[in-house]
Amino acid sequence: MSPSRDAVRERILEAAGSEFAERGFENATVRQICHKAEANGAAVNYYFGDKQQLYLETVRLASEARIEQISPPPRDPSTPAEVHLYDHVRTLLERMLGSEQDPWQVKLLMREVLQPTEACRELVEQHFRPRFEYLQNLLDNWLPPGMPDYRRRQVAFSVVGQCVHYRMAGEVIAMLTPEEDRRRYHSLDQLAFHITTLTLASLQDRPIWELDTQLRELLDELSGTPASS
Repeated sequence: MSPSRDAVRERILEAAGSEFAERGFENATVRQICHKAEANGAAVNYYFGDKQQLYLETVRLASEARIEQISPPPRDPSTPAEVHLYDHVRTLLERMLGSEQDPWQVKLLMREVLQPTEACRELVEQHFRPRFEYLQNLLDNWLPPGMPDYRRRQVAFSVVGQCVHYRMAGEVIAMLTPEEDRRRYHSLDQLAFHITTLTLASLQDRPIWELDTQLRELLDELSGTPASS
């Protein structure tokens, strides 16, 4: 494919991502996508086959972009499981909450989760399931041996659900939380720290402040700088 054709294809994908994220698959139109991409009206069929295939490619692109942009820090295998759990939770939060640089990718993926289309199955099998199974295996460090799989999944869903809450209820959380507290205690690091210690406290039946101290010391030791509190 020539550079000029590559550029047209990329413009269509970027325009489609924005339109699908804002309007959903049903309400986004090929006409508007091509207009925004400054492309010929037949370009979608030429490059992707049809609107459905364009949507599938856009969701795939959004998911791969989030994984490339945001990954857990490399850790030695001997790193305590508590730190791996913190890393996983923080990565989940960052991918869900997004940033000013990539608003449509996050919005499109969350829309797909809430209003699944054909693209969701591929998203789950290629991206969500491997990370979810990794989380289940991490949590096994604190679950009793022989716990049924359905309970293991429920525990893992509870962790993911806490992360999703900060995405889906962000505006309500802002209304309920004083502005000063949001600035001081709602950074990605602090939210990940809270979800991790709350999860560990519930699984180990220990006071959360004990887990606060334990996790903070582990993170300080690995980073050489104090963890957010």
